[in-house]
Amino acid sequence: MKKSLLLGLLAGASLTLTVTSCSNPDYKTNDDVTVKPLPPIPAAADTTGGKPATNQPREINAVNATQDIKKMQPQM
Repeated sequence: MKKSLLLGLLAGASLTLTVTSCSNPDYKTNDDVTVKPLPPIPAAADTTGGKPATNQPREINAVNATQDIKKMQPQM
């Protein structure tokens, strides 16, 4: 009996503590907020350099991978 009474008092005290700690009398709500639409997203940059885009993917093999790695290496 004493344990359930102690748990009940503890739960009631924590509930009261959380309810009272959530209210802030200094907080002022501003209901007169105007909503502006976001600006449009700019168009994607052209990374092809004016060349037509190729939709056909290259085959993944050792020769093509070596060529791609050589293209990525800085030129000395």
